[in-house]
Amino acid sequence: MPDEKKDYKETLNLPKTSFPMRGNLPKKETEILKFWKDIGIYEKVLKKREGNEKYVLHDGPPYANGHIHIGHALNKILKDLIVKSRAMAGYYTPYVPGWDCHGLPIERAVFQKIKKRKEEVDPVEIRKRCREYAKQWINTQREEFIRLGVLGDWENPYITMTPQYQADILRELAKFYGKDLVYRAKKPVYWCPNCTTALAEAEIEYKDKTSTSIYVKFKIEDEKFPENSYFVIWTTTPWTLPANVAVVLHPDLEYQLLTDGTENYLITTNLVDSFKEKIGKELKSIKTFKGSELEGIRYSHPFIDREGVSILADFVSDDTGTGIVHSAPGHGEEDYIVSRKYNLPVLAPVDDYGRFTNEAPEWLQGIKIWQANEIIVKRLKETGYLLHTEEITHSYPHCWRCKKPVIFRATPQWFIALDKGNPTLREIALSEIKKVKWIPEWGEIRISNMVEQRPDWCISRQRIWGVPIVAFYCEKCGKLIASQEIAEHVADIFEKESADSWYEKPANELLPDGFKCPECGGTEFKKEMDILDVWFDSGSSHAAVLERRKELKWPADMYLEGSDQHRGWFQASLLESCGTRGKAPYRSVLTHGFTLDQQGRKMSKSLGNVISPQDIIKQFGADILRLWVSSENFSEDVRISKDILKQIADVYRKIRNTIRFILGNLNDFNPETDTVPFKEMEEIDRWALTRLSQIKKEILKFYEEFKYNRIYRVIYNYCATELSATYLDILKDTLYCELPDSKKRRSAQTAIYTILRELTKLLAPILSFTMEEVYSHIPGDKEESVFLENFESEIPEEKELLPVWKKLIDVKKAVNKACETARTEKLIGHSLEAAVKVYADGEIFDLLKKYESQLPYIFITSKAEVLALKEAPAEAVSDEEIEKLKVLVEKAPGKKCERCWMFSEDVGKDSEYPDVCPRCKEVLKKLGE
Repeated sequence: MPDEKKDYKETLNLPKTSFPMRGNLPKKETEILKFWKDIGIYEKVLKKREGNEKYVLHDGPPYANGHIHIGHALNKILKDLIVKSRAMAGYYTPYVPGWDCHGLPIERAVFQKIKKRKEEVDPVEIRKRCREYAKQWINTQREEFIRLGVLGDWENPYITMTPQYQADILRELAKFYGKDLVYRAKKPVYWCPNCTTALAEAEIEYKDKTSTSIYVKFKIEDEKFPENSYFVIWTTTPWTLPANVAVVLHPDLEYQLLTDGTENYLITTNLVDSFKEKIGKELKSIKTFKGSELEGIRYSHPFIDREGVSILADFVSDDTGTGIVHSAPGHGEEDYIVSRKYNLPVLAPVDDYGRFTNEAPEWLQGIKIWQANEIIVKRLKETGYLLHTEEITHSYPHCWRCKKPVIFRATPQWFIALDKGNPTLREIALSEIKKVKWIPEWGEIRISNMVEQRPDWCISRQRIWGVPIVAFYCEKCGKLIASQEIAEHVADIFEKESADSWYEKPANELLPDGFKCPECGGTEFKKEMDILDVWFDSGSSHAAVLERRKELKWPADMYLEGSDQHRGWFQASLLESCGTRGKAPYRSVLTHGFTLDQQGRKMSKSLGNVISPQDIIKQFGADILRLWVSSENFSEDVRISKDILKQIADVYRKIRNTIRFILGNLNDFNPETDTVPFKEMEEIDRWALTRLSQIKKEILKFYEEFKYNRIYRVIYNYCATELSATYLDILKDTLYCELPDSKKRRSAQTAIYTILRELTKLLAPILSFTMEEVYSHIPGDKEESVFLENFESEIPEEKELLPVWKKLIDVKKAVNKACETARTEKLIGHSLEAAVKVYADGEIFDLLKKYESQLPYIFITSKAEVLALKEAPAEAVSDEEIEKLKVLVEKAPGKKCERCWMFSEDVGKDSEYPDVCPRCKEVLKKLGE
């Protein structure tokens, strides 16, 4: 006799399957990776769809510096979901991964190792070391990406430091030369004194910084004002005062001249009260002015023998400070722009390392700007020009590489003009943005605002590791020489010898033979030593990769990166492509959020909340990571933690166990000989396939719309509820108790075989390793890999069954609740110990009466009767969800059949088969048992 305490399904001779209960993913996945490599899966996926419509997702190159982090994993898995799902939808989907190699982080790593400054080294040697460093991390990251299950052309990626790519970068710059959009000028740009280079806006991040805020008086030198009258300015950057040449007022604001009886202070009317409070003086108004009346008034600098002048601009506000802004055009973008209007000098007495030069007062020379703040404040206090000082915390730009504060500093730089020509590059880019599909939609507004407001593109960097800006200076007359023809000539040299040739060859060997200065006829030239912004490097990938690789196409169907790339790669690629081709390089752009911990905090080593993909894979396997990616709404920031991953692992087990059950019941099923035609199948099986068809259409729509979290929910609900808890639960009796080759059982097997094949294909882009393993166990003829299957396949439907079986399953839920209550009350143990009476009225009564003979199998009870609602006794239980329905659970009469576990009054009546019911007796007789 079986143990009564055991679940009945454990005693029913579950067919054996080699598909294990436990996934042991970390080990199994490495075996599957070897299988993919051995068969050349990527090439076979492409070969299978050769000639079909292309779908090209262009890989935004990660930086070749360090192990991949969880953000990389999110990004690459999302790309893989798209590429695989598009391939299985029938598209030709080449995926060429890439790496961004030039730039500051690698150069800094090399300099830290050799402990020298850039002026102390041989550029060629540094570039060689940088190249080796990048190669090492490319190889490491390549293996880490492959381990995630990402399919791609890993043997032939694109790498921005190859000679061909470097040459193509230069050819793109040449096109800008040809359109006369490149210029060199002394303008204030973001400058990192720690990294000693200019920075692009995309390389800036804002963090809180505590600064010294000061109120300073500038003595007015104008006869229209009484003696001892002062402009009062407020600034949080005292170190910029040595570069002051003007004070700025708003033309429409009202200003007051206030007096304490000795000195007179000019500030905006709206800030008078706060100013009085700050300086602690009683002040009375002498005169009121409109800002527009105060233009052109001279004043003396508080600690330098220099005069400045008052000017007007709309950027001045009256919400903080004094409504008068100290202007240093060499250290501020708005200051610089307004200074051009007034033809003011642009002073920037600060060197590359943030130290004051000999253009500053002697007592500041050689001192770093951050240390100078305290010295300047002390000087102002001693000379009586300081009115008030306090510490404030405010948002301040920082270098995203070294995380140190940056400054605005006027230096000679190279720029691409955004507002030159008709139409301008800015106008073309804004027009093209509207033609692109942005996912999510807010991406369009975000990037449009950024392109609308950004300044000209500063493309020069004062470093070594990158592609040189190809320009020359005549040694005789100083003329700047830069043209499309010369850049293209040098690009051909780069393609043969790499960009190192710029540092190895003298200028004359890089210029065309016999070249002479067009200005003076000189033959001696000096090379420009700035390199290109690395965003120009990666922004040129559409030309160096999409147009170069025959398996790809231009424009790409999709670019996909994190939301920070609206100001980074998305924008650099857009501007580069619009500048050279007049069109965007992509048809659609998909954006994902950042990865956070369970509490919604950014991951950092100091918080100890960093989770590496490598650790997750060792513990859970890559498929758990892939399932996590599919579960999240990637358009927002996504959270990850060990607890979240454990929940994902539970969902994975439910999916896996559902599949394992199906596989276990297909051990004796041969699809070629045992398949039952749809019209001849049992009704419940026809319903199950009709539901499968609905589910499949829903999932394919979500794949098309990139709504992977919807797929995750649909699959989970389908496996856990519709299959495991409903259809497969009902099917157990047929699968275990009917004759193995009976039509009823073969009908059930035909249905679950179809469900398994479709489910395996639909899940393959997400659970790539597991579905490859499942696929290998599916009986019958099939492809070498699940990824050689296509989604497209017809599933027969009988839609009329959907409302019928929805009602039957709703009633089943009501019966389950009633049985659970009876179990709690110790009336029954398992539901098969129950005899159920269902009382109903109207349509529901007619439906249940029609299916009365099948209800015991649907309810998984030993007996079921359908009676009129008016006959329901008082103890019958009403259902909250279904009107006109009551359920009564009683102990089933008779004895339990030891084979099917159903109770029957006929058990024991047959002396030859005393322990089984009549149905099981017939089966056993035919089986010869």
